Amino acid sequence: MSDHKDITVVHLMRHGEVENPDGILYGRLPGYHLSELGRQMADRVAEHLAPRDVTHVCASPLERAQETATPIAKAHGLDLDTDERLIEAENIFQGKTFGVGDGALRKPDNWKHLVNPFRPSWGEPYVDQVVRMMGALNAAKDRARGHEAVLVSHQLPIWIVRSYVERRRLWHDPRKRQCTLASLTTFTYQGDRIVSVGYSEPAIDLVPVHLRAGAKPQKGAGAAQGKAFGA
Repeated sequence: MSDHKDITVVHLMRHGEVENPDGILYGRLPGYHLSELGRQMADRVAEHLAPRDVTHVCASPLERAQETATPIAKAHGLDLDTDERLIEAENIFQGKTFGVGDGALRKPDNWKHLVNPFRPSWGEPYVDQVVRMMGALNAAKDRARGHEAVLVSHQLPIWIVRSYVERRRLWHDPRKRQCTLASLTTFTYQGDRIVSVGYSEPAIDLVPVHLRAGAKPQKGAGAAQGKAFGA
């Protein structure tokens, strides 16, 4: 029977809701902060994780991730670390509204970026996301060995690394990602090997129905912010 010290748990958390009334695909742009609801989500997850044996908290450098991770680190009396590898995926449409009828896709000049959904041609290659996210996960596992770590990142990189670990294809329908706002995708290591992946939504009652996984897309920039832009 394995010693419990061989077991390390790394929670990969998506940040809370962002203040984004214009429905901009903000990507890696600075200046996008949590909304009031997003701060409530962060506090809720901090309460959920308070009893856990968390010894390391780290976040993407973007404000929305830092603000989500702050109450978790505070609840455990930890300094908040930053790891650039947890950052949002690069996207050519960053800074634009994005949609078939009301955004960047109306412009033929942008169509060339959509030719290869398997790579994808509009942004950071999926394989590159896997490499950096696995690096961040393994570094956190080493920091928290025998305990638990929390890493706050973004929807697409979280889903891509989970898909890799679970041996699914990396290209996918974005509407079917299981990675709701403020959700936890949990990787359990035995030694240096991932032995299980779990998923939970401690703040799901705070997430508007149209922003939950599998919800039908809403029309309008404001409604779209969390589904299409709140990565």
